[in-house]
Amino acid sequence: MERDETSPRATRWAVLFDWDGVLVDSSRQHEESWHRLAREEGLPLFPGFFLQTFGMKNEWIIPQILHWTKDPEEITRLSLRKEVHFREIVAETGLTLCPGAWEWGQWLAGRAVPTAIASSSQRANIDLALEKLALRPFFPTIVAAEDVSRGKPDPEVFLAAADRLGVPPHRCVVFEDAPAGVEAGKRAGMKVVALTTTRAPEALREADRIIADLGASTPSEIERWLFP
Repeated sequence: MERDETSPRATRWAVLFDWDGVLVDSSRQHEESWHRLAREEGLPLFPGFFLQTFGMKNEWIIPQILHWTKDPEEITRLSLRKEVHFREIVAETGLTLCPGAWEWGQWLAGRAVPTAIASSSQRANIDLALEKLALRPFFPTIVAAEDVSRGKPDPEVFLAAADRLGVPPHRCVVFEDAPAGVEAGKRAGMKVVALTTTRAPEALREADRIIADLGASTPSEIERWLFP
């Protein structure tokens, strides 16, 4: 991607990235962490649970989707234990970037476009991957699961990210791979670009645009789309 440090429109927009499935290819590790937790606890998982829940907060998945428990303390314990398993799996297998993630990070950082990660993942998971993949300089602003009380499809995570960046919601574009995230972005009053990295296009039809992954577009193209 070309560099143009004098872009006159660089501060007119902000980019909010979901994390898993958008910037990092982590679905296999997350799915395995649920299976390890279920085996460890002797709890059931139903076929297709992962696609139904990927992108949601554990605190919603455990009581509302998996119906494991409604006890708040037990929900917290299971949620934290699941993420321990995830980090153990990442230590065993590593993580890879999604296509285009590095190039987007470089481009946006080079032009000082306000950028944030807005995710249902725990901060420790994000921090681990940022260090392993040398991405931290590109993404200094993070709104993680611990920073919000309501998970997607509630728009809280995206509104909090926009507030931290000092950019109004209508000037933000969200990149998401999950239907709950697409809904959250739209409810926040933002433009939403959906990536088909983990879902079929028909599951993401509420997005403003649908692309295969970040490598299928460029920041310049998205900027022209936002500001024709």
